[in-house]
Amino acid sequence: MRSLAVAVILCSLLPLFHAGCSVIPPEPGMRQCLYNKDGTWHDIGSSWRTSDCMKCYCEASGDMSCCQVYYEPIGFPDDCMKEFDQKACKYNVFKKTDRSIPCPISGGKGK
Repeated sequence: MRSLAVAVILCSLLPLFHAGCSVIPPEPGMRQCLYNKDGTWHDIGSSWRTSDCMKCYCEASGDMSCCQVYYEPIGFPDDCMKEFDQKACKYNVFKKTDRSIPCPISGGKGK
């Protein structure tokens, strides 16, 4: 019963997470969650971080919920640029003319 309550709460919050989360229902008869992007299987109740920077959870219902673990910076000066660091799962924002100078950001989307 507790799992159902948690699932209902999570589903009601999903629209608030921007577009950074998704819930994937199980195929009929599945007893594990399959993360299609890398072909890995995960046990019910397990959570993991994917190679494409998502945090996933295999729920008791068989649903798999995944959310991105990074946000995309917005609102930085025009003389700056953003670059995604796949290993760290984050964006770096720096001056276009000098990558060693970080830039201020005023917000972000995702996560």
